[in-house]
Amino acid sequence: MTSRLQAYVVFGFLAAFLLVSSCVSVEKKEQPNIILFLVDDMGWQDTSVPFWTEKTPYNEIYNTPGMERLASEGMMFTQAYATSVCSPTRISLMSGMNAARHRVTNWTLKRNVSQDGKSKILDYPQWNVNGVQATDTIERSTHATLLPQILKNNGYYTIHCGKAHFGAVGTPAADPVNCGFDVNIAGHAAGGLGSYLGTKNFGNKEQGAHTLPWGVPGLEKYHGDSIFITEALTREAIQAMNVAHQKNKPFYLYMSHYAIHVPLEADRRFYQKYIDKGLPESEAMYASMIEAMDQSLVDLMKYLDSEGIAENTIVLFMSDNGGFSLHPRSGKQHTHNKPLNSGKGSAYEGGIREPMIVKWPGKVRPKTKCDDYLIIEDFYPTILEMAGVNDYKTVQPIDGKSFVPMLKGKGTTARERDLFWHFPNNWGPTGPGIGATSTIRSGDWKLIYWYKDQSYELFNIQDDIGELSDLAEQEPEKVKELSKKLGNYLRSVNAQRPILKSSGQKVPWPDETL
Repeated sequence: MTSRLQAYVVFGFLAAFLLVSSCVSVEKKEQPNIILFLVDDMGWQDTSVPFWTEKTPYNEIYNTPGMERLASEGMMFTQAYATSVCSPTRISLMSGMNAARHRVTNWTLKRNVSQDGKSKILDYPQWNVNGVQATDTIERSTHATLLPQILKNNGYYTIHCGKAHFGAVGTPAADPVNCGFDVNIAGHAAGGLGSYLGTKNFGNKEQGAHTLPWGVPGLEKYHGDSIFITEALTREAIQAMNVAHQKNKPFYLYMSHYAIHVPLEADRRFYQKYIDKGLPESEAMYASMIEAMDQSLVDLMKYLDSEGIAENTIVLFMSDNGGFSLHPRSGKQHTHNKPLNSGKGSAYEGGIREPMIVKWPGKVRPKTKCDDYLIIEDFYPTILEMAGVNDYKTVQPIDGKSFVPMLKGKGTTARERDLFWHFPNNWGPTGPGIGATSTIRSGDWKLIYWYKDQSYELFNIQDDIGELSDLAEQEPEKVKELSKKLGNYLRSVNAQRPILKSSGQKVPWPDETL
């Protein structure tokens, strides 16, 4: 072979190599980073961003510049729904299933132990108290192909940071690593924490130790420090994203804050400003926790900017259930989510409607708003579609519908679709809309079926966002129509029902009492 021919051959191989390398680089760039920023117990009004048609007094109280920036760069959803308590939401998020199907219908903690309260009227079904599992070997759990595992299988570096609450103590899913995450930061079986304060070791009795069930694990290096857990988690999340960046891999960060779940504790970075505003101590503590959560969002976005990856990173903001509104933080119970009725644990809007924002650079127009409704299980197929993962198989049926068409302004999944909630349980606390119920949202109409006395409430949400006017007696045909839809759906997923103590029989389906 002549030297000239050899040179041509070498040049050809080099050109081919560069072309392949270029294609790989483009392919990686097209696979976006994804941050799912999930807040615990954040209500629709716990922000300076108005999700209604007008600003409310609550929007004037709180300071959330991170959410304001995210809304200016993305799309707000005014009718985004979760479930009324945390575990059902988180299992729907991880599995793509509606709670009626996956049967993790109340909050989980101890293995094989139900957290249901007591009732003189009802006994409660044998629901999946052990949560969701990636294996089919755990009793009283739902077996599913989990969202982070699919992302991991498709090249993502998967990071869990904060509250997990996927599986009961002693089950595999108590550790997020067994759910498809490469990294677990501070996640375990519990759905709450003993303390937000490093000075209190985040609820652990001793420095360097883990105290079940409410002590937060994995943050021992901050024990005894004055740091608030929300800031500690943010620091750890940034370090984990850096690892993915160094590995040249796209990341999926599930930023799942413990905030703003009780106990109320002040983040001293923000507390005094709310005292100076004249808020009572408990309200100032709550507001400081909200702003601390928002500061985490600010810090994460600053990191994306500094690394030059903001334009290839999707950020989804959501809460797991309505705002906590049971105790009189400001002298009035059940009013903290106004104009919505009630709060966490309730079938009313205050218990299930959430603040939601999505930023997807190049795909979602900034400063836009979507008024179509969606529900938490929709995140599963949506995130996979965003990631470009289309060829996947699951052991479970998927109830969620991708809301990518809404994000791109090319359609909606809300049209001709009904939403369903199923809570055949007893959360424990009492209040408006709290109790064993099944619910359907169909267009502007919402029907709530109460298992304790087989009664109905009917509201037109478009006309009556506060659910102040029960139209069940005025609209009997609409009650029949929606109860039939609700009953048919519950039967189709083999939903569980409470049992009447008086007869020992299951409570009738919603359409069997009319």
